Amino acid sequence: MSGAQQTGRAIRLEGVTRRWGETTALEQISVEAIAGKFTALLGPSGCGKSTLLRIVAGLEEASEGRVLIGDEDVTARSADKRDLSMVFQSYALFPHLSVAENIVFGLKTRRVGRDERHARLAQVAELLGLTPYLDRKPSQLSGGQQQRVALGRAVISQRPVCLMDEPLSNLDAKLRHAMRTELRALQRKLGFTMLYVTHDQVEAITMADQVVLMNAGRIEQVASPHDLYERPATVFAARFIGTPPMNILPASALGEIGARIEAAAGRRLRFGIRPEALYPDPQGALEMRLTGGEYLGADALVQGTLGGAEALMRVPGQALAPTGSVLRLGLGAHDLHLFDADTGKRFELPQLASLTTRLDTPAGRPGVTTPLSNWKDL
Repeated sequence: MSGAQQTGRAIRLEGVTRRWGETTALEQISVEAIAGKFTALLGPSGCGKSTLLRIVAGLEEASEGRVLIGDEDVTARSADKRDLSMVFQSYALFPHLSVAENIVFGLKTRRVGRDERHARLAQVAELLGLTPYLDRKPSQLSGGQQQRVALGRAVISQRPVCLMDEPLSNLDAKLRHAMRTELRALQRKLGFTMLYVTHDQVEAITMADQVVLMNAGRIEQVASPHDLYERPATVFAARFIGTPPMNILPASALGEIGARIEAAAGRRLRFGIRPEALYPDPQGALEMRLTGGEYLGADALVQGTLGGAEALMRVPGQALAPTGSVLRLGLGAHDLHLFDADTGKRFELPQLASLTTRLDTPAGRPGVTTPLSNWKDL
């Protein structure tokens, strides 16, 4: 370290497939984790993200394909020859060793000199706030402190690539939030390439430069957190990213406007609308009958039907309207996402804005002319 950034190396996967007998865990995965950046492997349980990480680490073999770190093909190399560090979900600390001994354990096995070990330990302990705890055993530490020890063991190795498999999942919500901030700052400061597995979309979106969204052993989308949210490539991506998830509706939910859009597209479509993109508007073209609501404090989630299809809308908490109410709604054309009904893939329609002029009446947007106190009466 010595005050300078580490130099990260890109990780490139080419056609990586993993099979166990007739079961395929990964199918033709080709993606690059950018050098010096934070890449998150995101997806539901069982999608193959941890298997992919273990293949990069050399803990499992790919049935097909190649793994490259930098410009070097490491597919056939053992884990200890891949010049990377890894932090596991369980932290894997040695209970009989002190914090200091746990952190420098890898340096000892690599026969790094004593003076250099001590110098690196002092730097890492200061960086991670572990200096007061170096003589303690792991059992004498909190969960967050144990997590820092595991990070310290990875950082002290000064490897250009760091792999992490859901390292925050054992922490409570408050500590997990704090550790997200610390971990992201650490990666930026040191400049190593991070490949981070998580099923938590908040972790991926708040920490990563690039998100690799996986589903059933395949890649759904590779994008920045912003693009993943604003331009989901598939219905799965649209529903997985966002809390609550995007409404996916048939054309009938938009009435004659939906029918016109489908006719212009020349195919059956599904329409995606974020709950926060809908807004009450007396002149709006959409009509929603409320079937329930959930008060969340600053916000509320309104449940209802649009053209017979179930939908959610997010509104300010004090504007929760009673069940049975009928609201007219507005929607901006830029907030309408189109997906091919057969393939589930995003569909672009150049003339969409001209076909949806009746949906959006900006004068009706909350905070412009519609007082919050009047929303429940619309």
